[in-house]
Amino acid sequence: MTQRDDTKRLRVLQLTDPHLMADPQGRLLGINTRDSLDAVIAQVRQERPEPDLVLVTGDLAQDASESAYRELSRKLSVFDGPVLWMSGNHDDSGLLGRLAGPDASCKHLIAGGWQFVLLDSSVHRKVHGHLTETELAFLETTLSENEPLPTLVALHHHPVDIGSGWMDNIGLKNRDAFWQVLDRFPQVRVVLWGHIHQEWDQVRNGVRLLATPSTCIQFKGGSDDFAVDELAPGYRWFELLPSGAVETEVGRTSGFAFEPDVNSTGY
Repeated sequence: MTQRDDTKRLRVLQLTDPHLMADPQGRLLGINTRDSLDAVIAQVRQERPEPDLVLVTGDLAQDASESAYRELSRKLSVFDGPVLWMSGNHDDSGLLGRLAGPDASCKHLIAGGWQFVLLDSSVHRKVHGHLTETELAFLETTLSENEPLPTLVALHHHPVDIGSGWMDNIGLKNRDAFWQVLDRFPQVRVVLWGHIHQEWDQVRNGVRLLATPSTCIQFKGGSDDFAVDELAPGYRWFELLPSGAVETEVGRTSGFAFEPDVNSTGY
Protein backbone atom coordinates (compact mmCIF):
# COMPACT_ATOMS: atom_id res chain seq x y z
CA MET A 1 0.00 0.00 0.00
CA THR A 2 1.30 3.46 -0.90
CA GLN A 3 1.59 5.71 2.13
CA ARG A 4 0.37 9.26 1.87
CA ASP A 5 2.92 11.98 2.40
CA ASP A 6 1.17 14.31 4.86
CA THR A 7 4.02 16.82 4.72
CA LYS A 8 3.84 17.63 1.00
CA ARG A 9 2.26 21.04 0.49
CA LEU A 10 0.08 22.21 -2.36
CA ARG A 11 0.75 25.87 -3.07
CA VAL A 12 -2.33 27.77 -4.31
CA LEU A 13 -2.57 31.42 -5.36
CA GLN A 14 -5.85 33.31 -5.39
CA LEU A 15 -6.23 36.38 -7.58
CA THR A 16 -9.58 38.11 -7.64
CA ASP A 17 -11.52 41.02 -9.13
CA PRO A 18 -8.94 42.31 -11.63
CA HIS A 19 -11.65 44.24 -13.56
CA LEU A 20 -9.65 44.44 -16.79
CA MET A 21 -10.97 46.55 -19.66
CA ALA A 22 -10.68 46.61 -23.42
CA ASP A 23 -8.97 50.00 -23.16
CA PRO A 24 -5.33 49.48 -22.04
CA GLN A 25 -5.61 52.79 -20.19
CA GLY A 26 -8.88 51.82 -18.53
CA ARG A 27 -9.14 52.89 -14.90
CA LEU A 28 -11.41 51.78 -12.09
CA LEU A 29 -11.83 54.41 -9.38
CA GLY A 30 -8.47 55.93 -10.25
CA ILE A 31 -6.46 52.74 -10.79
CA ASN A 32 -5.30 51.37 -14.14
CA THR A 33 -6.43 47.79 -13.66
CA ARG A 34 -3.95 46.30 -16.13
CA ASP A 35 -1.05 47.98 -14.36
CA SER A 36 -2.21 46.86 -10.93
CA LEU A 37 -2.58 43.24 -12.07
CA ASP A 38 0.91 43.40 -13.59
CA ALA A 39 2.26 44.65 -10.25
CA VAL A 40 0.55 41.83 -8.35
CA ILE A 41 1.80 39.14 -10.73
CA ALA A 42 5.35 40.52 -10.63
CA GLN A 43 5.35 40.48 -6.83
CA VAL A 44 3.92 36.99 -6.37
CA ARG A 45 6.46 35.58 -8.83
CA GLN A 46 9.25 37.07 -6.74
CA GLU A 47 7.86 35.92 -3.40
CA ARG A 48 7.51 32.17 -3.81
CA PRO A 49 8.20 29.36 -6.24
CA GLU A 50 5.65 28.63 -8.95
CA PRO A 51 2.14 28.01 -7.55
CA ASP A 52 0.72 24.56 -8.16
CA LEU A 53 -2.68 26.11 -8.87
CA VAL A 54 -4.05 29.61 -9.50
CA LEU A 55 -7.71 30.45 -8.76
CA VAL A 56 -9.12 33.64 -10.31
CA THR A 57 -12.40 34.24 -8.52
CA GLY A 58 -14.48 36.50 -10.70
CA ASP A 59 -14.96 40.03 -12.02
CA LEU A 60 -12.19 39.24 -14.44
CA ALA A 61 -13.32 42.07 -16.71
CA GLN A 62 -15.07 45.31 -15.87
CA ASP A 63 -16.60 45.59 -19.34
CA ALA A 64 -17.07 41.85 -20.14
CA SER A 65 -15.16 42.40 -23.38
CA GLU A 66 -13.41 39.73 -25.41
CA SER A 67 -10.23 41.79 -25.56
CA ALA A 68 -10.13 42.10 -21.76
CA TYR A 69 -10.43 38.32 -21.35
CA ARG A 70 -7.73 37.71 -23.94
CA GLU A 71 -5.46 40.16 -22.14
CA LEU A 72 -6.11 38.36 -18.87
CA SER A 73 -5.22 35.05 -20.49
CA ARG A 74 -2.00 36.54 -21.79
CA LYS A 75 -1.02 37.92 -18.38
CA LEU A 76 -1.78 34.65 -16.61
CA SER A 77 0.19 32.59 -19.13
CA VAL A 78 3.33 33.26 -17.05
CA PHE A 79 2.14 30.55 -14.64
CA ASP A 80 3.01 26.98 -15.57
CA GLY A 81 0.39 25.20 -13.48
CA PRO A 82 -3.40 25.13 -13.89
CA VAL A 83 -5.14 28.52 -13.86
CA LEU A 84 -8.88 28.25 -13.23
CA TRP A 85 -11.32 31.11 -13.90
CA MET A 86 -14.83 31.74 -12.64
CA SER A 87 -17.44 34.39 -13.38
CA GLY A 88 -18.36 37.40 -11.30
CA ASN A 89 -21.20 39.88 -11.66
CA HIS A 90 -19.26 42.03 -14.14
CA ASP A 91 -18.48 39.06 -16.39
CA ASP A 92 -20.26 37.51 -19.34
CA SER A 93 -20.20 33.86 -18.25
CA GLY A 94 -21.08 32.57 -21.73
CA LEU A 95 -18.32 34.51 -23.46
CA LEU A 96 -15.90 33.74 -20.66
CA GLY A 97 -16.57 30.02 -20.97
CA ARG A 98 -15.91 30.06 -24.71
CA LEU A 99 -12.70 32.06 -24.40
CA ALA A 100 -11.32 30.33 -21.32
CA GLY A 101 -11.35 26.89 -22.90
CA PRO A 102 -11.77 23.57 -21.08
CA ASP A 103 -8.77 24.02 -18.80
CA ALA A 104 -9.40 27.50 -17.41
CA SER A 105 -13.16 26.86 -17.13
CA CYS A 106 -12.69 23.58 -15.22
CA LYS A 107 -15.06 23.48 -12.24
CA HIS A 108 -13.68 20.45 -10.42
CA LEU A 109 -10.07 19.56 -9.73
CA ILE A 110 -8.34 17.04 -7.49
CA ALA A 111 -4.73 17.89 -6.72
CA GLY A 112 -2.31 17.41 -3.84
CA GLY A 113 -4.80 15.38 -1.85
CA TRP A 114 -7.36 18.18 -2.05
CA GLN A 115 -10.57 18.68 -3.99
CA PHE A 116 -11.46 22.06 -5.51
CA VAL A 117 -15.07 22.85 -6.44
CA LEU A 118 -15.72 26.07 -8.35
CA LEU A 119 -19.24 27.49 -8.54
CA ASP A 120 -20.80 30.12 -10.79
CA SER A 121 -22.77 32.49 -8.56
CA SER A 122 -23.19 35.18 -11.24
CA VAL A 123 -26.62 36.35 -12.38
CA HIS A 124 -26.89 37.92 -15.83
CA ARG A 125 -26.96 41.72 -15.54
CA LYS A 126 -27.38 41.62 -11.74
CA VAL A 127 -24.89 42.58 -9.05
CA HIS A 128 -26.02 40.06 -6.41
CA GLY A 129 -25.23 36.37 -6.52
CA HIS A 130 -27.43 33.28 -6.82
CA LEU A 131 -26.64 29.58 -7.22
CA THR A 132 -28.98 27.80 -9.60
CA GLU A 133 -30.43 24.39 -8.81
CA THR A 134 -27.96 22.98 -11.33
CA GLU A 135 -25.01 24.51 -9.46
CA LEU A 136 -26.28 23.29 -6.09
CA ALA A 137 -26.81 19.79 -7.50
CA PHE A 138 -23.30 19.82 -8.94
CA LEU A 139 -21.93 20.85 -5.55
CA GLU A 140 -23.82 18.10 -3.72
CA THR A 141 -22.93 15.38 -6.22
CA THR A 142 -19.27 16.30 -6.32
CA LEU A 143 -18.94 16.37 -2.55
CA SER A 144 -20.78 13.03 -2.26
CA GLU A 145 -18.56 11.32 -4.80
CA ASN A 146 -15.30 12.48 -3.20
CA GLU A 147 -16.23 12.48 0.45
CA PRO A 148 -12.86 11.62 2.03
CA LEU A 149 -10.95 14.47 0.38
CA PRO A 150 -10.44 17.82 2.16
CA THR A 151 -12.22 20.34 -0.01
CA LEU A 152 -12.04 24.00 -0.95
CA VAL A 153 -15.21 25.50 -2.43
CA ALA A 154 -14.81 28.76 -4.35
CA LEU A 155 -17.37 31.22 -5.73
CA HIS A 156 -17.49 34.93 -6.45
CA HIS A 157 -20.17 36.23 -4.07
CA HIS A 158 -19.93 36.20 -0.28
CA PRO A 159 -22.22 33.62 1.38
CA VAL A 160 -22.21 35.35 4.79
CA ASP A 161 -22.81 38.91 5.94
CA ILE A 162 -19.60 40.89 6.37
CA GLY A 163 -20.91 43.82 8.39
CA SER A 164 -21.03 46.22 5.45
CA GLY A 165 -24.56 47.33 4.60
CA TRP A 166 -24.19 48.03 0.90
CA MET A 167 -22.10 44.90 0.28
CA ASP A 168 -24.37 42.60 2.27
CA ASN A 169 -27.23 43.60 -0.04
CA ILE A 170 -25.33 42.23 -3.05
CA GLY A 171 -23.99 38.96 -1.67
CA LEU A 172 -25.24 35.44 -2.35
CA LYS A 173 -29.02 35.62 -2.11
CA ASN A 174 -29.75 31.92 -1.60
CA ARG A 175 -27.03 31.32 0.93
CA ASP A 176 -29.30 29.12 3.08
CA ALA A 177 -29.54 26.58 0.25
CA PHE A 178 -25.77 26.72 -0.17
CA TRP A 179 -25.10 26.04 3.50
CA GLN A 180 -27.72 23.29 3.65
CA VAL A 181 -25.55 21.37 1.20
CA LEU A 182 -22.18 22.20 2.74
CA ASP A 183 -23.22 21.49 6.31
CA ARG A 184 -23.70 17.82 5.38
CA PHE A 185 -20.07 17.37 4.31
CA PRO A 186 -17.46 17.79 7.05
CA GLN A 187 -14.62 17.40 4.53
CA VAL A 188 -15.21 20.99 3.38
CA ARG A 189 -12.39 22.94 5.01
CA VAL A 190 -12.44 26.25 3.12
CA VAL A 191 -15.04 28.45 1.41
CA LEU A 192 -13.31 31.13 -0.65
CA TRP A 193 -14.69 34.14 -2.51
CA GLY A 194 -13.92 37.52 -4.06
CA HIS A 195 -16.41 40.36 -4.76
CA ILE A 196 -15.91 42.30 -1.50
CA HIS A 197 -12.48 43.77 -2.41
CA GLN A 198 -11.15 43.28 1.12
CA GLU A 199 -9.67 40.65 3.40
CA TRP A 200 -12.02 38.41 5.39
CA ASP A 201 -11.15 35.49 7.66
CA GLN A 202 -13.63 33.75 9.96
CA VAL A 203 -14.67 30.23 10.92
CA ARG A 204 -18.18 28.79 10.66
CA ASN A 205 -18.83 25.28 12.00
CA GLY A 206 -15.21 24.37 11.46
CA VAL A 207 -15.10 25.78 7.91
CA ARG A 208 -12.60 28.57 7.18
CA LEU A 209 -14.37 31.48 5.44
CA LEU A 210 -11.95 33.57 3.40
CA ALA A 211 -12.08 36.55 1.05
CA THR A 212 -9.20 38.35 -0.56
CA PRO A 213 -8.29 41.89 -1.62
CA SER A 214 -8.77 42.78 -5.27
CA THR A 215 -5.81 43.06 -7.60
CA CYS A 216 -6.99 46.64 -8.17
CA ILE A 217 -9.22 48.86 -6.00
CA GLN A 218 -10.16 48.09 -2.35
CA PHE A 219 -13.42 48.72 -0.48
CA LYS A 220 -13.47 49.98 3.08
CA GLY A 221 -14.53 47.29 5.54
CA GLY A 222 -17.47 47.85 7.90
CA SER A 223 -18.93 50.69 5.84
CA ASP A 224 -22.70 50.86 5.44
CA ASP A 225 -22.31 53.01 2.32
CA PHE A 226 -20.00 52.61 -0.64
CA ALA A 227 -16.47 53.60 0.39
CA VAL A 228 -13.05 53.18 -1.20
CA ASP A 229 -10.03 52.21 0.89
CA GLU A 230 -6.44 53.32 0.30
CA LEU A 231 -4.94 49.86 0.82
CA ALA A 232 -2.76 48.45 -1.94
CA PRO A 233 -3.82 45.77 -4.45
CA GLY A 234 -3.62 42.28 -2.99
CA TYR A 235 -3.74 38.51 -3.40
CA ARG A 236 -3.78 35.38 -1.22
CA TRP A 237 -1.41 32.43 -0.85
CA PHE A 238 -2.41 28.99 0.45
CA GLU A 239 -0.27 26.10 1.62
CA LEU A 240 -2.56 23.04 1.77
CA LEU A 241 -1.57 19.70 3.29
CA PRO A 242 -3.21 16.35 2.43
CA SER A 243 -4.14 16.07 6.11
CA GLY A 244 -6.55 18.96 5.58
CA ALA A 245 -4.40 21.54 7.34
CA VAL A 246 -4.59 25.04 5.88
CA GLU A 247 -2.02 27.82 6.02
CA THR A 248 -2.90 31.06 4.28
CA GLU A 249 -1.87 34.69 4.17
CA VAL A 250 -2.73 37.83 2.24
CA GLY A 251 -0.06 39.84 0.47
CA ARG A 252 -0.18 43.32 -1.02
CA THR A 253 1.92 45.09 -3.60
CA SER A 254 4.79 47.23 -2.46
CA GLY A 255 6.20 50.02 -4.59
CA PHE A 256 3.14 50.25 -6.83
CA ALA A 257 2.11 53.90 -7.13
CA PHE A 258 -1.63 54.51 -7.24
CA GLU A 259 -4.16 57.16 -6.22
CA PRO A 260 -7.59 55.65 -5.57
CA ASP A 261 -10.62 57.88 -5.85
CA VAL A 262 -11.62 57.82 -2.20
CA ASN A 263 -14.38 60.39 -2.82
CA SER A 264 -16.29 58.13 -5.19
CA THR A 265 -19.83 57.13 -4.23
CA GLY A 266 -20.04 54.16 -6.61
CA TYR A 267 -18.89 52.67 -9.88
